Amino acid sequence: MDERTLLLLGILKSQSLHGYQINEFIDKNLSRIASMKKATAYAILDKLNAAGLISVREDQNGNRPPRKVYSITPAGEEEFYLLLRGNLSEQDITSFKGDIGLMFIDHLSKEEAIDCLLLRLSGLTEQIEELQQIPKHKFSRGIDLSFKHHLVCKQAERNWLQSVIEELKKE
Repeated sequence: MDERTLLLLGILKSQSLHGYQINEFIDKNLSRIASMKKATAYAILDKLNAAGLISVREDQNGNRPPRKVYSITPAGEEEFYLLLRGNLSEQDITSFKGDIGLMFIDHLSKEEAIDCLLLRLSGLTEQIEELQQIPKHKFSRGIDLSFKHHLVCKQAERNWLQSVIEELKKE
């Protein structure tokens, strides 16, 4: 079980939802923090159901086809709290795919390396601006904390990247 399991159990802890609602909530509210494809969410929901951590019932409204409604079980709540405590206690292992390029930056001319890093800086600045525009969530202060964490990390990366570019320009 991983953070995706924690995410799904946490969403279902608040209320029972059908799969579309779960995926829509992730897409609309958490897409900058968590990325999960719909097929992955459904596969994990099936595993959680098989493990007895959630229950599934069919619901039909009018002429619409029946939909599966997912609810957390008492065993799922226990697992949620176990995963939540573990997740909050652990240090993230962070890898930056851009670090691979940095390892080989000396194979480019200084000017080309700076141009590439300036493009990276531009994209990073856009991400920071997007994160700064996110309104406060009424659902949970935890969502706001997650967005703030991303913002602070992106700002630190921007500051570091600006210093690298300045160092290269001075060489």
